[in-house]
Amino acid sequence: MLIAVLAGSLVLLGYFLPALQPVQNMLLRWCIILVGVASFLGVFGLISVHADRIRRREKGTPYSFLLFISLAAVFFFTLVLGPNHPVAHAVFNAVILPTEGTLMALLAVTLIYAAIRLLRRRADLMSIVFLCTVVLVLIGSATLPFGELPLIGTVLQPWLTQVLALGGARGILIGVALGTLTTGLRVLMTIDRPYGGS
Repeated sequence: MLIAVLAGSLVLLGYFLPALQPVQNMLLRWCIILVGVASFLGVFGLISVHADRIRRREKGTPYSFLLFISLAAVFFFTLVLGPNHPVAHAVFNAVILPTEGTLMALLAVTLIYAAIRLLRRRADLMSIVFLCTVVLVLIGSATLPFGELPLIGTVLQPWLTQVLALGGARGILIGVALGTLTTGLRVLMTIDRPYGGS
């Protein structure tokens, strides 16, 4: 606990006292190294879990093999060729972008389903507003066979996504920042003790 409070105080004071900036930079570099090592250990944990699944011949073994092949291929291409090589970009465009598109499509279906279930349980004004917003954004952003709808696709959908959704996203980020600040201050004042002790 003393180490956590001391390190956090030095990093915080480094923003206000120029004499402590070298110490702050050193602690932040150590933190970056620790995050990298933790990510590396996480990859090894993932490999051990899937290797154990393959050894036991559990359900989903082909997916574990596919994960191993994908992990080895991406690691090899980015290590040998570098992250800016066209092959690395091709892997990104062929794997990660379609996966993100699939997850967004699942999100759209889940939002519609959640809105309909919400209307079945509680049919009030906010439920109707939620369902109408989801339908309007989906109609405005989806590729329709007969082209864009004049008012929805050009005026209403951009306003919903660029004004209301952006405002909501900024509100979420401000909430996350305030929560992180509060948690950090509680650890610095030893109110919370996440590193053991009562």
